Amino acid sequence: MSAAPDRYSLLQPDVWQLVHERQRAILQGLARRGWHDPAALTLTEVGCGAGGNLLEFLRAGFTAGHLTGCELLPERLAMARACLPEAVALWPGDAVAAPVVPASQDLVLQATVFSSLLDDAAQQRLADAMWRWVRPGGVVLWYDFTVDNPHNRAVRGVPLARLRQLFPQGRVQHQRITLAPPLARRVARVHPSLYTVFNTLPLLRTHLLAWIDKQA
Repeated sequence: MSAAPDRYSLLQPDVWQLVHERQRAILQGLARRGWHDPAALTLTEVGCGAGGNLLEFLRAGFTAGHLTGCELLPERLAMARACLPEAVALWPGDAVAAPVVPASQDLVLQATVFSSLLDDAAQQRLADAMWRWVRPGGVVLWYDFTVDNPHNRAVRGVPLARLRQLFPQGRVQHQRITLAPPLARRVARVHPSLYTVFNTLPLLRTHLLAWIDKQA
């Protein structure tokens, strides 16, 4: 008997459309900044999960020894360790306490972590740590949803105004991406191309991709 499909599996048409859209936007952002040699860049991800995002950066040309992942859940960290090269540094526990050298990172990434932090003070502590790690001229790379999910009280949307509060010294460049996942699942079941059709309407996009620049 086959297992029930995983809603977040890359085998789902809405998921691979979402991931490819985000990948394109991030690569375009790197190119706009003139960062054409990703092998020279350092990157730390908070909440790296099973390592999927770090794998994407490796495929984009980042050097394994220049990547760091922080993950609170031991089982997720074990999955990341199993799929990532040993040269990728992985740190368990609260990312705020991770031994990342201040001003050492070109990019510090968070993807749907802050929407899982319901305490304002906890959000600010993590934002302060991320900002501390970024070198002058580097960026915090942010991907998260902006609207509340009425069916999941364990998360909350993080609108642009809140992002600016968390990083008051940063210069924020942002774009809305990602078709609302409940809608994306429905239309992609009809045909994957409908994700792109519906995603042309900005009001149907629920996530914010932001580059928060730390001035040199």
